[in-house]
Amino acid sequence: MSSRMARFGLNAYRLAGTVASPVVGLYITYRTAKGKEDRARRLERFGYPSANRPQGPLIWFHAASVGETNAVIPLIREIRRRDIHVILTTGTITSAKLAAERLGQEAIHQYVPLDLKPSVSRFLDYWQPDCAIIAESEIWPATVLELGRRRIPQILINARMSDRSFARWRRRPAIAEALFENLALVIAQSDVDAERFRDLGAVPVITSGNLKVDTDAPPYDSAVFARYKKQIGERKTWAAISTFDGEENAAAIVHRALRERDRQLTIIVPRHPERSDEIEAALVKQGLKVARRTRDDVLSADVDIFLGDTIGEMGLYLRLTEIAFVGRSLFAEGGQNPLEPAMLGCAILSGGHVQNFRDAYQKLARSGSARMVRDTEMLAKGVHYLLINDDARRNMIEAGITAVHEMRGALTATVKGLEPYINPLTVKARLLPKAVAQV
Repeated sequence: MSSRMARFGLNAYRLAGTVASPVVGLYITYRTAKGKEDRARRLERFGYPSANRPQGPLIWFHAASVGETNAVIPLIREIRRRDIHVILTTGTITSAKLAAERLGQEAIHQYVPLDLKPSVSRFLDYWQPDCAIIAESEIWPATVLELGRRRIPQILINARMSDRSFARWRRRPAIAEALFENLALVIAQSDVDAERFRDLGAVPVITSGNLKVDTDAPPYDSAVFARYKKQIGERKTWAAISTFDGEENAAAIVHRALRERDRQLTIIVPRHPERSDEIEAALVKQGLKVARRTRDDVLSADVDIFLGDTIGEMGLYLRLTEIAFVGRSLFAEGGQNPLEPAMLGCAILSGGHVQNFRDAYQKLARSGSARMVRDTEMLAKGVHYLLINDDARRNMIEAGITAVHEMRGALTATVKGLEPYINPLTVKARLLPKAVAQV
């Protein structure tokens, strides 16, 4: 633990129980989200392992949820090509399934230990990672301090700092500096993010761009896609994806306003599918016919709304349309990732509250592939315009694909920044006898 933290009389236990983590906007308590726990593996939350530690160098990757997990998969594969073992921790069942599907035996998956000193210490005692690489914005005090005490290099990659998080940390400058000084390196998404981390005491800080641009397009089931495309036929479609409370109602208002003219099918994909029963009830109350993916409902001609109430099928939903409104931007704040719809060939509409993805939206807007709307009325006009203007829609789609291509390079920059930490581990791994390295 740093001398600065000791002077404040704060230990990891007190931090874990009483200090808010401004970066993620949550209080540090038992991090068990209702409905997101794998009860069969709950002991992993307390640092108890459910897999064997392999012989040789090992890097601990942490990615909170699906978006972060997708972002780090190409980097994990690069690390594995260097013969370094990887343990990946995540916080949700969905991200665990994603890791199993996309990484298989390339990485060991465990649920992240609770940010309490006994859990973190038990985890580190067993796995003994040579380095910890954390994705985006996960700053957990007990974990940071325990890694620092053990002198295990901890690196924040694809790092971002929202306006709200930055303001909260700045109100606690001493605590911020005591935590951020433990980071061996911060690799930030943008120059703005980099400057904010420097202001909070992180050194050194470099900029890489967004790793999410360097990921593959989200996968989809081609047979399911073909079935839905046949059912949709010649109908026009648009999608409201990653929606938060209030935005589903906005999509319903848009649908009703355009239905007589455009005869469109509206696809709604809520950010939290557990809200789907509530969402469907509200839509039905407005006189709309709803088909749900989980029921495998047929998209007949009289269906108004296709409710995408599954996780991990964004690749399917986005391939069924060429127009995507990206949520958490009209009535909620922060925004959601616009890069997936851009790389999958969608013209993008969004509200103005996109602080968490400011850099990506600025580049997409400058290219002409994303347009911002102020309210529901403006959203309806934007959707109608794109539904009836094929040239305008195609121009936005092509601009988005080009912009995403030009934004690539974050993976290369990140690997270069990590070289002082991973090159020695590569040498060590390749000096091990093969029989030992594979244990």
